[in-house]
Amino acid sequence: MTRFPESPIRRMLLLYWIPAWLSAHVLTVGIGSDIDNLSSAAGRAVPGDTVLFRSGVYDGDQFIKNLRGTADGWISILSEAEGEAVIRGGGEAWHFIDAEYVRIRGFTFERQSGNGVNADDGGDYSTPSHHLVFERCTFRDMESEGNSDLLKLSGVDAFEVRECAFFNGSSGGSGIDMVGCHNGMIRGNRFENMGSNAIQAKGGSSFVRIERNFFRDCGDRTLNLGGSTDLEFFRPIDASYEAAELTVFSNIFVGSEAPVAYVGCVRTDVTNNTIVRPGKWAVRILQETVDPSRFASCGDNRFVNNIVYLGDLDTETNIGPDTRPESFTFSHNLWFNREDSEWQGPDIPVPDQDMIVESDPRFADLDQGDFRIDSASPAAGKGLEVAEPDSDYFGRPFSFPRSIGAVEGNAGETGIESELSGPTAAGFSLSNFPNPFNASTVIRFTIPSRSHVSLKVFDIRGREACRLVDAILPAGPHLVLFDGSGFDSGVYGCRIQTEGRVEVRKMLVVK
Repeated sequence: MTRFPESPIRRMLLLYWIPAWLSAHVLTVGIGSDIDNLSSAAGRAVPGDTVLFRSGVYDGDQFIKNLRGTADGWISILSEAEGEAVIRGGGEAWHFIDAEYVRIRGFTFERQSGNGVNADDGGDYSTPSHHLVFERCTFRDMESEGNSDLLKLSGVDAFEVRECAFFNGSSGGSGIDMVGCHNGMIRGNRFENMGSNAIQAKGGSSFVRIERNFFRDCGDRTLNLGGSTDLEFFRPIDASYEAAELTVFSNIFVGSEAPVAYVGCVRTDVTNNTIVRPGKWAVRILQETVDPSRFASCGDNRFVNNIVYLGDLDTETNIGPDTRPESFTFSHNLWFNREDSEWQGPDIPVPDQDMIVESDPRFADLDQGDFRIDSASPAAGKGLEVAEPDSDYFGRPFSFPRSIGAVEGNAGETGIESELSGPTAAGFSLSNFPNPFNASTVIRFTIPSRSHVSLKVFDIRGREACRLVDAILPAGPHLVLFDGSGFDSGVYGCRIQTEGRVEVRKMLVVK
């Protein structure tokens, strides 16, 4: 499968895009340059520089330590033509230690025998690598059968992996494996034919958002939300969970033994996803790191607004010992068993409030992998109102009321606009500054006419945290000071509702 087809237009766009990142010097690697690998280029790079790879095949096993840009001068590592700078072979393609403010875009990494790309903190947990971005890269064809990962992140904070492709992972490894990683975004990627899993977040990982990705045949557990980590590798070293505050939003899962595995994680939210034909279970609830004096048992997690399209399974959930399945929330999911017309519903640990059972979601074309639904689907407009996700798999805002599943069925009738959806209705707006914030932020909203206004803040689990306004207000701009000093770090939703209009915006509290 070709992930990034080449064309003269694509080349032109890429060359047009490159100068936007140039602020200092361009260090060219490859044909016509005295620099022939990343290690040599990194030794010369300073904040603001761009390392530009010519098309060609380059050897792996490049070790890069202390490559540090700044917030105002990121170091960019780019492929001149997307996908045509190929890093082939080696135990690892590239290994970054203590990297900061680095962007990597447009490369193909293939045929490594250890890990594809590795980024870590060098074993000093007090100095994580941070602000790393991997964009529009392809990771593929691991030459290992063991626990080898296409992208390995250990002790990395404030990172993004977006619009990348992961193909043919090691049979015992992950597409992306995170140990002690925090405040990350994994968005808009494609994973196919993984080994153990597509994404694993463990070892004290927290506040990682997994959003708008496509997964097909991704091994034993497509998402391993938690895991099993030796005590000396936890970051922070005294973390009391394998993972916490993970969010899994607007993804599509096809196949695998179990698409979603909660494994020693807490306060993790799986909302508005579409799950199709899992092999054994839809959901697993497990605890692999057991020490009641230190570790919280797997619990206080959510599974909400998901379409689960089943085949022939023994059971829908697999629950292991030392867990707290009774603390889970199941709500507003659509469960459909295509094989058994007499099926009575899922075997789950708690009641699924307002679930829909045995109603075909009416995908646009199941056999061709088109999992869109329309307004006639029983999933359309039947979801629980939650603060997030604000956009569906295609990046379109969810309607109000929202649909169940990863794809909004009433996309043309939306009442909730996302942060990325462009201008709002004339005369109506909602924003806050600063964002992120530590103690307080000013919420600004404008209404076009006199109306009743409800302004609320929700936590990431969709629960109302506080009500800021509930009154009739005149037309025009309004300011509200939100005191977040008593709130924990995390993602919150600010929701305003007037007569006939709803807006939701994300707010990030960082302590």
